[in-house]
Amino acid sequence: MENCVVIPTYNERDNISPLVDAIKEACKDIGIIIVDDNSPDGTGQVADELARTYPSIYVIHRPGKLGLGTAYTAGFRKALENGARRIITMDADFSHNPSYIPRLLEASADHDLVIGSRYVSGGGVRNWGVERRLLSWWANTFARLMLGLRAHDCTGGFRCYRQEVLQEVRPETIQADGYSYLIEMLFRCQQLSFSIAEVPIIFEDRRRGRSKVSSVEIFKAGWTVLRLALERVSHK
Repeated sequence: MENCVVIPTYNERDNISPLVDAIKEACKDIGIIIVDDNSPDGTGQVADELARTYPSIYVIHRPGKLGLGTAYTAGFRKALENGARRIITMDADFSHNPSYIPRLLEASADHDLVIGSRYVSGGGVRNWGVERRLLSWWANTFARLMLGLRAHDCTGGFRCYRQEVLQEVRPETIQADGYSYLIEMLFRCQQLSFSIAEVPIIFEDRRRGRSKVSSVEIFKAGWTVLRLALERVSHK
């Protein structure tokens, strides 16, 4: 498993099978780790069927909805155990187009962390309303200003990490959960002087189902930025 994709799932029954097919079409030799939080809609069972079809798919079943951050951590652990040298994270709802995977892997030849970015030249979003665009802009601007982050897309989850990054950052030590986990991971990577690059992507609103971004997630992200900003100031 030289390259691997980690996909957290919760109620993604309609998306997971076509997503796996699309990933395999984009990069046929890539491994896939699906981390399912006991989805009530049967996503885990569909994932098990896919694993029986594709030997390169591994499914982690968790007892309940334990959070995005810990799902990433569980997937990272399994990927590293299997010897993966490049680990990609992506959403299960097609907002991250699998066709970009080869670009992330190509850029990772020269960089430790590669972000599929909505906010560099050539990137963008599709099918978003004004409110969500403003919210995303505010979250990224706030994180960049408060934490001195150099990346433009601080909250994007379409990423490729080198094995060495995860071994040194140790994802199990990340305190944040949910989407704020992504901010803290980026902050830790920059603190450790890993090289970070962004490749442009077009982010599309999910094809099926409802967005899982809630007001609680927004509050948690703001709190995470403030906590890390205080840590940054205290270490100067």
